[in-house]
Amino acid sequence: MSSRQGESRPLMAAAEISRRSSVALSFIRRESKDGRSKGSDRIRGFLRREADKEPQERDPMAGGMMVSGGGPPRKYEGRTTGYVILTCILAASGGLMFGYDVGVSGGVTSMDGFLKKFFREVYDRKHSANLNEGNYCKYDNQKLQAFTSSLYIAGLVATFFASYTSRRFGRRPTMQIASACFVIGTVLCAAAQNMAMLIFGRVLLGCGVGFANQAVPLYLSEMAPTHLRGGLNILFQLAVTVGIFFANLVNYGTEKIDPWGWRLALGLAGIPAALLAIGGVLLLETPNSLIERGQMEKGKRVLQKVRGTPNVQAEYEDMVAASEVAKSVKHPFRNIVKRRNRPQLVIAMLLQLFQQMTGINAIMFYAPVLFQTLGFKSSASLYSAVMIGCVNVLSTIVAVAIVDKVGRRKLLLQAGVQMFIAMLAIGIILGVQLKDTGGLPNGSAIVVVVLICVFVSGFAWSWGPLGWLIPSETFPLETRSAGQSITVSTNLLFTFIIAQAFLSMLCHMKYAIFLFFTAWIVIMTLFVIFFLPETKGIPIEEMQGVWGGHWFWKRYVPYDPALEQEMQAKNAADVNPQQEKIAQAI
Repeated sequence: MSSRQGESRPLMAAAEISRRSSVALSFIRRESKDGRSKGSDRIRGFLRREADKEPQERDPMAGGMMVSGGGPPRKYEGRTTGYVILTCILAASGGLMFGYDVGVSGGVTSMDGFLKKFFREVYDRKHSANLNEGNYCKYDNQKLQAFTSSLYIAGLVATFFASYTSRRFGRRPTMQIASACFVIGTVLCAAAQNMAMLIFGRVLLGCGVGFANQAVPLYLSEMAPTHLRGGLNILFQLAVTVGIFFANLVNYGTEKIDPWGWRLALGLAGIPAALLAIGGVLLLETPNSLIERGQMEKGKRVLQKVRGTPNVQAEYEDMVAASEVAKSVKHPFRNIVKRRNRPQLVIAMLLQLFQQMTGINAIMFYAPVLFQTLGFKSSASLYSAVMIGCVNVLSTIVAVAIVDKVGRRKLLLQAGVQMFIAMLAIGIILGVQLKDTGGLPNGSAIVVVVLICVFVSGFAWSWGPLGWLIPSETFPLETRSAGQSITVSTNLLFTFIIAQAFLSMLCHMKYAIFLFFTAWIVIMTLFVIFFLPETKGIPIEEMQGVWGGHWFWKRYVPYDPALEQEMQAKNAADVNPQQEKIAQAI
């Protein structure tokens, strides 16, 4: 080893110790205000152990600068292994089930056999020669909307139980509970003989959605290496879009199987449910969850396996430090509303609101119904829904490929402009050319389908995947399960509202409903411009520094870069003595 390299190692070790000291000190300053010292005691011990190590034992080559200090984000050793890709694909199958439920609902609610058995009033209105309600009100029925929306209100309630199981027992058992709910719910829906049996099956499916949406994004974020976290996390959203596309194909194929085609469509949900059940058996628990629950050695072994290298000490120690902080927080839901957690909480909740207010689920839930409203025949409407599902899948694949290169903000801003133009044009065309009776002219109908595809593509590489990705990568470990629970429940709450209200809103607002969603797209794009910082490539354990450097959020998460620079300079001059002083000060 050259003398220059030998001289650089203590300096790099000093920077690494300084980084960890800054994290510990900032946490302890926060915790001391709350009168807690347990986490401080643990971190004090960690720092003293670190001070006793020789520089070469500290593995400085695996480190980097803390992001809050303005330097590049910290990097860990390891490579992208085939195993981690496989586990992420299996875990993402929970999204496949969710997507299938979203897609199959709209197709089934437009099938005559289903309507005759459960919603005779809607069936008679659909086929009546004297429609008083007109095009926009054919399907305005609260019970029909309750069939769709019951899944989401059940998921909203289930996600709070899922937060407990995810934190107490792990991500993997939570996914296993989700798969069991999916399987039982699928059987009940496909075999339903009355409305009560049908709704109960949908409620169980909703419980599966709540547990899966809680556990899967966390699992993907924690298993993925930092530089691929965005792409691998978006596998969940990709699975959702594949599930929607698969459901659209099934709807198209079963629509003419009268009177039991709807049973086959609902029953085929057992395929993605079985995939998730298999994944729940084969998957390993995440190292973060194992360490958080005290299984330190097992967590380290899993981390070595998924990173493809035995040299994971730096990442492992960061996980241990984050776990100690998490253990000191006994009430994560009470902790998450504190001032220092305000940025990620507000952003996570608003992202879920904005995601639904794009109008995407109004289109995805009721695509066949919507196209029949526009004058398409039954088969043509289902075929158009298949086209939209295909665009959705392909555009999400684009997001997987570019999200970790382009970044989160650029995708959201570009898509905001694209979605605004498409939704505004749809509203104008319908306002001018679609009357209460009759359909759209052929040329205008084709233009509307193209515009919907443009809108869906913009959503699929931006608000769709990033609405889940950004919250899952911004909450610290001590509030991560609670944060994910709030994220999922907020999403399901607004999904429920849209599912329950859309057909009635379409009946009363007519074409103006698309202008309503257009206004929301403007609001959410402005929010991204002013309030959403870039999170690309930032390790989850170092995300707090992002808020400290933001013009608005720094008032909630203050950061003093001069203090950290001074600490780094002192540590570079005298590594061990200074570190001991820090330990004593704590």
